[in-house]
Amino acid sequence: MDSKDAEAVEKQLGRPPRSLRRVAHRCPCGNPDVVETAPRLADGSPFPTLYYLTCPKAASAIGTLEGSGLMREMQDRLAGDPELASAYHAAHDAYLARRDEVAAEEGLEPLAPGMQSAGGMPLRVKCLHALVAHELAAPGSNPFGREALEALPEWWSDGPCV
Repeated sequence: MDSKDAEAVEKQLGRPPRSLRRVAHRCPCGNPDVVETAPRLADGSPFPTLYYLTCPKAASAIGTLEGSGLMREMQDRLAGDPELASAYHAAHDAYLARRDEVAAEEGLEPLAPGMQSAGGMPLRVKCLHALVAHELAAPGSNPFGREALEALPEWWSDGPCV
C-alpha cells in the first residue's frame, strides 16, 4: 500500500492501522474506504477481519442502519429463507478462502479452522460494517452487505472524509 493511502487510513481511523495489505475498495471520493488486512498481526496474534471499513462517513451511515432494526429483520429472513441462507453461507466460505489465500501470500500460518469470518456469518447478522466492507471488496459476494449498501445514502457526496 502506498504511503498516501496508509496516511489517509490512519486519519480515517484516528490511529495507526494494523496489518494493512492493500486498498480493497475506494470511495467515489477517491480515498480508501475498505482495506484488506493480513490474518495475523505482526506479533502473530490472529486478526480475523480480512476486509476493514475505514471511512468514518460510511461507518456512521451504517451505524444508523444498524440502529434502525435492519439487522433484526435480516436475521429473521435468514432463518426463514433457505436460498438466502445458502448465499450467506457461500459468502462466509468465500471470505474464509480469501483469508487463507492472504495468509499463504504473506507466508503466515492460516487461522484455525472454525475461527469466525465477519459480521456474524454464516448463521447470524451481527455487524453491517463488516458485511458492507465484504461486499465493497468483493462485489456480488455478500447478500446482506449488498442490501445494506443499497440502503445507504451517498456518504461521500459532501466531500471526502479526510
